[in-house]
Amino acid sequence: MTTSTSCVYVTHLVAPKHGSTEAECEDAVAVLPGRPHDYMVQEPLTAGVCDGATESALAKDWARLLSRAAAEHAMRLPDLLAGGTAFEEFAAAAVAQWDPWLVQYTQTRHAEGRPLKWYEHTKLAEGAYATLLTVRVDPDSDAHPDTSEPAWRWRAAALGDSCLFHLHDDRLVQAFPVAAIEEFGTTPDLFGSRNHDVALLARRTRFTEGWCQPGDRLLLMTDALAAWLLSVPDQDDAVSQLLEFAGPDDLGGFKNWLNGLRDRRQLRNDDVALVRIDFEGR
Repeated sequence: MTTSTSCVYVTHLVAPKHGSTEAECEDAVAVLPGRPHDYMVQEPLTAGVCDGATESALAKDWARLLSRAAAEHAMRLPDLLAGGTAFEEFAAAAVAQWDPWLVQYTQTRHAEGRPLKWYEHTKLAEGAYATLLTVRVDPDSDAHPDTSEPAWRWRAAALGDSCLFHLHDDRLVQAFPVAAIEEFGTTPDLFGSRNHDVALLARRTRFTEGWCQPGDRLLLMTDALAAWLLSVPDQDDAVSQLLEFAGPDDLGGFKNWLNGLRDRRQLRNDDVALVRIDFEGR
């Protein structure tokens, strides 16, 4: 098995837009297994990345719930990332979690002396919305299809414009589901907390897969950072800048770097989530 000759290092960083607090951040990440950031993983891992839609009520809470549900379901059901009925089952299960969560939230607000206002009830009836990127990485029992090197197989599903980038020799070789800056729009597809038409959600979701060798990397990120990466003239330099941030200890520097890009008007002032998966030889 390739698990004896290769392993994976995974970490993530989440930063609010300039002027907002951590509690207000509407981007969310869930990674399984939940290990210390410097732990090398040799078993399957999953990640869910969500960007809550500011226009909807409780978007940050839905993003957190949805990212966690995606990571958990992808860990239990690998076929989820092939589409079809498995993805529909996940979508139905995720939506089913919303109303019980909302009941608890409403009760907590009441107990704290902050009952919901009439206009909040109206907004909540419309549901919360978020983009979704889900990834599963598995050690492959066979070698990479194009080489004799150990391989890890990855599969991904995306609804909306949170993106995955595959790096080989620290150069971009694949972008999913958005491959060019011109493909970003103002109204990406969204996963609604009250959308019970799971067949429609599955049809709007895009699926892909690939293989990584030792030395490769996967970068998962929400739209603002992804748009920056696809828009800069020197993409190699942009990748090099991103790879300076390798773990939670770098969060302060990451925020300062983001604010520098914002000050130069190279990066839209939005929340940012980044998951970095490094494939290492042993």
